[in-house]
Amino acid sequence: MSRTYCVLLIFAITVGALVLRVPRLRQRPMHCDEAVHAEKFSELLEEGTYVYDPLEYHGPTLNYLTLVPAWLNGEKKYTEVDEFTLRIVTVFFGVLLVFLSILIIDGLGRRGAVLAAALTAISPAMVYYSRYYVQEILLVCFTFGAIACGYRFFRSPRVIWAVLMGAFLGLMHATKETCIIAYGAMFLSAVFVLLLRYCEGVPVAKSLLRIIKPRHVIAVIVAGGIFAEIFFSSFFDNMTGVSDSFLTFLNYFSRAGSNPLHINPWYFYLKILLWSQYGGGPVWSEGLIAVLAVAGFVAAMRKKGPVGVNQDLIRFLAFYVLIMTVIYSIIPYKTPWCFLGFLHGMILLAGVGAVWLLQIIPERAGRILLVGLLTVGGAHLLFQAYRGSYQYYDDPRNPYVYAHTTSDVYKMTACVEQIAQFHPDGHNMHIQVFFPHNYWPLPWYLRSFNPRNIHWDKQIPQGELPAPVILADPDLEPQLLDMFYKNPPPGQREMYVPLFIDSSGKYLEYLELRPQVEIRGYVRKSLWDKMEQAETPPIPVESRK
Repeated sequence: MSRTYCVLLIFAITVGALVLRVPRLRQRPMHCDEAVHAEKFSELLEEGTYVYDPLEYHGPTLNYLTLVPAWLNGEKKYTEVDEFTLRIVTVFFGVLLVFLSILIIDGLGRRGAVLAAALTAISPAMVYYSRYYVQEILLVCFTFGAIACGYRFFRSPRVIWAVLMGAFLGLMHATKETCIIAYGAMFLSAVFVLLLRYCEGVPVAKSLLRIIKPRHVIAVIVAGGIFAEIFFSSFFDNMTGVSDSFLTFLNYFSRAGSNPLHINPWYFYLKILLWSQYGGGPVWSEGLIAVLAVAGFVAAMRKKGPVGVNQDLIRFLAFYVLIMTVIYSIIPYKTPWCFLGFLHGMILLAGVGAVWLLQIIPERAGRILLVGLLTVGGAHLLFQAYRGSYQYYDDPRNPYVYAHTTSDVYKMTACVEQIAQFHPDGHNMHIQVFFPHNYWPLPWYLRSFNPRNIHWDKQIPQGELPAPVILADPDLEPQLLDMFYKNPPPGQREMYVPLFIDSSGKYLEYLELRPQVEIRGYVRKSLWDKMEQAETPPIPVESRK
């Protein structure tokens, strides 16, 4: 395979990755984390201000980069922004992650680089979370950029590669606090590679001194510092954000084992990767990647690696994957998107592992069989990627779906929007939301209403008067009855009826915000009657198209 042909293949795979990720970005309901990040972005979009919060929201890169599609779409208000504007940002970096394989063609070998790009393009997890408005896919992309540019620097020690490596390292810091795990894994991996080379009789110290010059170290530090400082300081409007970006590690270290909602066993990520099946649903597995990564690890530890592969690079990747997997497995706090960091490392090793297996199998029939198995396995990954993102996109039987909002939220939004059409205040209508648990992503779906007229509370305050529309947790129903029929003076009391109906006009007692998390809606009967008496009453939609 010529280098030109290899580059063209990776480019074609990148286009395929884009085609697989872009369609129907508005279809899946917004996860609560996505809605929280969208709310943070709204301040930047409408007010032009961003203040880094060391306790929440992670780093600023996601917010600032979202300005690009918003400006291109001419969106200046939060109400004009939709799921496509937000998620196209992560799609872009998910696709860029595939294309960056071009930087290590001579490191993984041409066939290995093509296979790694292809596996990145069709990995179900990579596809699913490339369509997810959270920071993880940006962090993985910037991390790979730092590793690839670092490799290019050691192949050709030029200042430009040092600057690019530093820039990616700075962007990692400005994206998410867990970058510190990747930093540590990269450092230890480099140390282990040098120790192996030393044990093999290579004069490591002389080699490093010959390659690394003071100007290179300065270039990395300055580039990394500039990129991180620009974002954390809100382009120099909030210099305290820079110091907060380091103080935040204390918060996230304590959070790693203190949030019982996200405490999961050590094998949580490996179970998702190797074999998952829930509630009679389909089987999910990226076991092909794991098996090939093990082969790549074995190839890396041999003194003589696969033909056409840089042994130092694949050893670095082998140690990096091992360290990252162990650390993330040990940390009690686990959410499924966090395993993308070591999953991508596995994918890079898997490309090498597949090529190595083809090289060591002596018989042509055996190689043909292996190619057939790889083809079938790749097709299965592609099928899972499509099924996970376009069929089971909010189904809890999908292992990549985690405490996700159900499609019921579209019915809820439609019902509230319809009532607003018959209220004299329209979208300035008073709405009360009483929810003792996490009520996100409701603010996203109610963003067309005046936020000053939406009352959010975990409980119903004493003496509270009912609004025309109320959304509440079912456990608060006894208190709601008091608010409806005891708090208002006798002459001002009104009847309330259920808000939610289906397309046939049938009352729905409740909707699910998330699986097993119910929400009920109530509306003044006089307002409901006005809607029913209209000549063409609106009909709620069943789901988002």
